[in-house]
Amino acid sequence: QVQLTESGGGSVQAGGSRRLSCAISKRTYRKYCAAWFRQAPGKEREGVASIDSEGNTKEYADSVKGRFTISQDYDKVTLYLEMNSLKAEDSAMYYCAAGITGSYCPGGLNSYEYFYWGQGTQVTVSS
Repeated sequence: QVQLTESGGGSVQAGGSRRLSCAISKRTYRKYCAAWFRQAPGKEREGVASIDSEGNTKEYADSVKGRFTISQDYDKVTLYLEMNSLKAEDSAMYYCAAGITGSYCPGGLNSYEYFYWGQGTQVTVSS
């Protein structure tokens, strides 16, 4: 069983920064594709950022491009999302997801790419 656990959520002022972490319980997998998604009340789940299993290719939603950065620490088997210049519209429940297939995984912002999901961490941005 692979378990993903998000942390780092909370309240932050508009214009501020926050870093989310996603710890993956299984250290057997040294490489993995992964992504961050978010969902606000009454809205569709949105793919925010993704990274391929080699750490070479990153994708971002237009709404966060230039403000958010996704990264991986393969030694700690941890995924990160650095969020800068936060806006009120960034308020949402943020979920991490990972694809662990034993082969190259390109990632992407579509939820069907991923098999494992965390339970989410809330981010609230105050104007």
